[in-house]
Amino acid sequence: MKNIKIYLFAILALTFVIQSCDEDVALLAQLEEENPLPGEVTGTSGDLNLSKYVAIGNSLTAGFMDNALYTSGQAHSFPNLLAQQFQISGIGGGAFNQPDIGSANGFSGTDGTNIFGRLELSLSLLRPVPTVGELPTPYGGDKAALNNFGVPGMRLVDVADAGLAARNGLYGRFASQPGVSTVLGDALAANPTFFSFWLGNNDILGYAAGGGANEALITSASAFQASLTQALGGLVQSGAQGVVMTIPQIILAPFFRAVPYNAIPMTDQATVDQLNGAFAGLNAALDGLAQFQLLTVEQANARKVSYALGANPILMYDDALADIGPLFDALLGAGAISAGQRAALDPYRQSRPATSSDLPTLSAAASLGQPLVVGGVPQLTAVIGVSYPAPDNLILSASEVQTVVGTRATFNATIAGVVAGINQSAPGALTLVDVQPTLVDLAGLDAATARFLVDPTNGANAALAAMGNAAVAAVDGELGIRVDGVNLAPDFSPNGVFSTDGIHLNPRGYAIVANLIIDALNASKGSSIPSVNVLALRGVITTD
Repeated sequence: MKNIKIYLFAILALTFVIQSCDEDVALLAQLEEENPLPGEVTGTSGDLNLSKYVAIGNSLTAGFMDNALYTSGQAHSFPNLLAQQFQISGIGGGAFNQPDIGSANGFSGTDGTNIFGRLELSLSLLRPVPTVGELPTPYGGDKAALNNFGVPGMRLVDVADAGLAARNGLYGRFASQPGVSTVLGDALAANPTFFSFWLGNNDILGYAAGGGANEALITSASAFQASLTQALGGLVQSGAQGVVMTIPQIILAPFFRAVPYNAIPMTDQATVDQLNGAFAGLNAALDGLAQFQLLTVEQANARKVSYALGANPILMYDDALADIGPLFDALLGAGAISAGQRAALDPYRQSRPATSSDLPTLSAAASLGQPLVVGGVPQLTAVIGVSYPAPDNLILSASEVQTVVGTRATFNATIAGVVAGINQSAPGALTLVDVQPTLVDLAGLDAATARFLVDPTNGANAALAAMGNAAVAAVDGELGIRVDGVNLAPDFSPNGVFSTDGIHLNPRGYAIVANLIIDALNASKGSSIPSVNVLALRGVITTD
């Protein structure tokens, strides 16, 4: 009887499942009738010939992210995402080959013992951590069949330089003839019908990322224009059409925003008192210089150091400040300070507490609060950013920020001018894609700041004025950018669009770039290329 009951219960359960399945099938049929599934995705190419797409650029074009070039990153490069959309039925795009790195983690550096790969976001440590990496190896595929000529680290002035392969192993690994060939020559040899061109970022980024310490890393305006004219002129003369992209607002990247200017925390009064006692001599010397009218009171006060409980400004070196070492010597000569006191003042000849106009780099996070190391020996009383000025390469000072803003604007004006000039002789050959309004929207800037960062000439340059107007129009007062109703953040958080290195985008960010290009082409070339599904792609890679 027990077995019969079990059997009956099983029959009843099965009957319920069958009835439920029948009801589900009916419901699905009704839903499909009311909401039919979309058919095959198609598009049109309009006035474009996308059969041979070639991409020229730097790390942003290569798919570099998380401080490394690795397989998944390359797969999500904006050119590869574009090429996938170009291959949709009706558009006519062809195969798109990249110089695959063949590495899950890539290479981001070494400490002499360990080889590090891409960074991942540690959810427990709340910071990027490296993976185990691999050294890059030569590209083993068909170099003649390549479409993506993105080279991490390449400047615009390197695009036609045969010496690049010797300086840059990531080009050397796939250059057609290392030491002889150039990126531009290899791209032209691919016989493109369409190209994307995004160079110029590294012609100012190296200076900015290095805290403005090396002005030699800034490309001259004349060299920038000459290289751009040569490259775009050669591509258009080959018969190809293309898109040319502006340089984004570098200082809005998380690399310059993740570490605040007041990143020195003070949690106990004893430490505060000890530091303030240590800086009493400097502050008194500055007062003395003001008293002797060797500095104004305002200049002296700007250099004084004083700590309090809570967040305190970073003590920083600023090469824009006058060197007051000779003024300290004058105090010594006047008998106002002793020789020992003069020696103690020497590290502060060009130092001051940071202000909100200064931008510490992400690199500073590893050094702030650490003892200065001299000859391999830590100087325990010289704490970087606290009792000893943080060096120039860790912080982009206010004056250096202005250099970056102005130089980048000059480069963008040049890009717009060269594109316009080429289009006069070859109408419609080039489409300018301005990425700046999207980044303004992403950063949540107010209208005045947005306009200044894009057009510091205040309307004196017509091209920059137009870009400034477009940037202001994009301002919506909301931090982040909305994609299909979802707000994506301007950082490398799990919901951000940047990768963990704070400069390069993640797959969602690169998809946004691809869609900017698609929108520009659809608007100007009569095409109907479907957009990339941004939210279907991953953000940053996280780990415990």
